Amino acid sequence: MPGRTIAFLDRVPAALRQGIAQLRESLGVPDDFDGSVIAAAEAAVAGVRLPDRDLTDVPFVTIDPEGSMDLDQALQIERDGDGYLVRYAIADVAAFVAPGGAIDVECHQRVETLYAPTQRTPLHPEVLSEAAASLLPDVVRPALVWEIRLDAAGAPTAASVARARVQSRRRHSYGEVQRLLDAGQAEEVLVLLAEVGRLREAAEVARGGINLGVPEQEVCVAADGTWTLEYRTTLPCEGWNAQISLLTGMVAARMMLDAGVGILRTLPPAEDHAIERLRRTAQGLGISWPRRVGYPDFVRGLDAAVPREAAMLNACTTLFRGAGYDSFTGGAPRDADHAAIAAPYAHVTAPLRRLVDRYAGEICVALCAGEPVPDWVLTALEALPSELEGSSRRAGRYERGIVDLVEAMLLAPRIGQEFTGLLIDVDPDRHAGRLQLADPAVEARVKGGRRLRLGTEITATLVAADLVNGRVDFRVFAG
Repeated sequence: MPGRTIAFLDRVPAALRQGIAQLRESLGVPDDFDGSVIAAAEAAVAGVRLPDRDLTDVPFVTIDPEGSMDLDQALQIERDGDGYLVRYAIADVAAFVAPGGAIDVECHQRVETLYAPTQRTPLHPEVLSEAAASLLPDVVRPALVWEIRLDAAGAPTAASVARARVQSRRRHSYGEVQRLLDAGQAEEVLVLLAEVGRLREAAEVARGGINLGVPEQEVCVAADGTWTLEYRTTLPCEGWNAQISLLTGMVAARMMLDAGVGILRTLPPAEDHAIERLRRTAQGLGISWPRRVGYPDFVRGLDAAVPREAAMLNACTTLFRGAGYDSFTGGAPRDADHAAIAAPYAHVTAPLRRLVDRYAGEICVALCAGEPVPDWVLTALEALPSELEGSSRRAGRYERGIVDLVEAMLLAPRIGQEFTGLLIDVDPDRHAGRLQLADPAVEARVKGGRRLRLGTEITATLVAADLVNGRVDFRVFAG
């Protein structure tokens, strides 16, 4: 399915609020924090100790979606001989969260931040996630600062991470960064982000990594309060920024593998039958995929702006469904690679929004300092993968359920109308499939007897839009 962008919105129709409330209850999504957790967070803020190492003179900047307050990362890049020095400051959540304390226990229940138009369900109380621990501009914050040296080709030659106090200079949005770069008005750190980002993208291609670039379904609200769904393609600067995060996760994974202790994000390689299924999908969509062309090169040749190719990218997401986590002590696991990244990888760059990053970050800090990994980290490692994978499943169902509800709300007044869309999936045994509309940006069930053929553009009638369960159905009628 396409990716999803879900923003927090002030004006939400009552019907949608009711559907989201039911969805949250069915998935066990938590509500507000208990008073004891809030009190613990406020006490942690009052008693926080800043690291002795002072990097407040480093001109870090943050780059995030417009309006974000939970800022996990701050970036600084400079030239280093014929290469580069990347400094990546990551919010030091462990400075505020006592192991086994009220906040920690709650975090293990939540595991990650969840997003919906009606409300954000944060991993940490907002006094931490959007204030004292967030790398907001012009305030001093504790951070884990990665220093990664790259050669002229953008390959890492050395990496370390240690605690330091930092002060971000500016908070950028992705749109602002792209406009500055396109206009030739960007400051040096942003110019170097583009330079290093492109080098890292080239390295990704060389090692066989894959970035699908699937268009996102984005919930949009106009000034007059009209809701819609649109497909959104990511900006180039978003990809370059993501490459810095990937780089950091890759060097962190290598540190942990070399030490024989850690936790990795993993994805097994695609099996031959799955690739063959995608080849049949490509054939059905009328897209050429010569046998001599491997899967990574085929995917990189697809253009998300072309409807059939966007549908193919959507089909390719099925190869990412085996992602999980693998924790280890006393030796490295045998299968450590993340198949889409084509390298070992660890989550270490979003601790405000994801539980695992706090643990992986602590391991890397200890390893770089030559100190033992803290007992509270080692004790949690065995259970973490199951906690994380269970939360990932819940987050996926929640985000998909939100978009389903928005789709039903938008289409409910239009039952009986005809829509034109592309068949992106077909089940011939059930004479059913999935229909992708361009406007509104909806993907829904369709039935049509024997008339459905993969990759064809069809006209179908909207026959149902269930606002309670978020179900939309189309049908192709004879004649």
